[in-house]
Amino acid sequence: MKGEETRDATAHDAPASNSGTAAPAAPAGAAGRTWQRDVHRVALGGREFLLVGTAHISRESADLVREVIEAERPDAVCVELDAQRFAALSQKRRFDSLDLKQVIRSRQLAPLIANLLLASYQKRLGGALGVAPGTELMEAAHTAERLGIPMSLCDRDVRITLRRAWAAMSFWKKSRLVSEFLASAFDHQEIDEAELRRLREGDVLSELMAELGQAMPELKRVLIDERDTYLSQRIRETDGQRVVAVVGAGHVEGMRAALTSGGDVDLAALDEAPEVSPFWKWIGWGIPGVIAASLLWIGFTQGAEVAGENLLFWVLANGIPSTIGAIAALAHPLTIAAAFFVAPVTSLTPVIGAGYVLAFVQAWLRPPRVAEFETVSEDITGLRGWWSNGLLQILLVFILTTLGSLVGTYVGGFEIVSNLF
Repeated sequence: MKGEETRDATAHDAPASNSGTAAPAAPAGAAGRTWQRDVHRVALGGREFLLVGTAHISRESADLVREVIEAERPDAVCVELDAQRFAALSQKRRFDSLDLKQVIRSRQLAPLIANLLLASYQKRLGGALGVAPGTELMEAAHTAERLGIPMSLCDRDVRITLRRAWAAMSFWKKSRLVSEFLASAFDHQEIDEAELRRLREGDVLSELMAELGQAMPELKRVLIDERDTYLSQRIRETDGQRVVAVVGAGHVEGMRAALTSGGDVDLAALDEAPEVSPFWKWIGWGIPGVIAASLLWIGFTQGAEVAGENLLFWVLANGIPSTIGAIAALAHPLTIAAAFFVAPVTSLTPVIGAGYVLAFVQAWLRPPRVAEFETVSEDITGLRGWWSNGLLQILLVFILTTLGSLVGTYVGGFEIVSNLF
């Protein structure tokens, strides 16, 4: 089917930020060739951009990407990847070299869980089709390298995108997203190329984007709208008169609008990682501060014995739920014993939580085997896998002891504060 064209007489040749050797000349008749609906030509100020909309787990998309680059021989190829995701896709056994203890020290277990769930979901769908997730993006990179065409990574750092998305949502929206994300990990729904082809149709994509915008407008703004703008600006800044951009099909319409809308975009503003709200900083320090002050006031007004009883209640209220969490995770016996003593202390400081400390203890006492890193994407989809896989068991210790500590903090805190009156 004929690809759509958009023309703009205004020049938008931004200063180039990418360099490389000139690509071989395009074959005669390649420019202006009619492609199927997944390829869209956008002409701007004497330059031409070809947006190739893909499904990230589609063999058909990978073949299309290779055919477009080979036929068009553009001056540059842009892909919807950042440096971190490109490295992850390039390294087949990337989890083998994961420094788990450093991940725990830097308090990155929650992002690791999200990445594992997403990787598992994509791998499961891709496995049903006989194609690895991101194959079409790597196909673009490999084809560009083979033909001597400069290749640019044009997406925003995925860590910044995730932080901006998380900060944009309310507590209830975050809870809903996490629950749906976890549910998807255990959803074994089959999908085939025919379904992927249907989802890439323009009207279906518009419907999906509209549904996301209605359900979670903050999430759509960061994950879709902001990245449409970001990708478009990076593509506009790429050297060359003819540029092929390989992006997810859901970005094509927004990118076409962004490319033709006019002036350059300040990428620095879109690259800013949100800081923790002062409100939450006050809450983080305020809760332990109130509890400590309450214990001191009880001791001053009601005596040391009463204060000691309240302190004991605090220890039991925090230690018991966290210990139960460690037991439920089938943690190492020493991790279970440590949970009772760690939770009451860490609950009085926002610097580090009980879950991180106990996950580190579990990783030290029972480090995951290399084989468990290799099977984590499969093991994460079944309940048994969370207890049998050493890496997932560490994450389970983190999750369950954190929940236990949260329960203990609020139960113990409520009891102590109520004894002031």
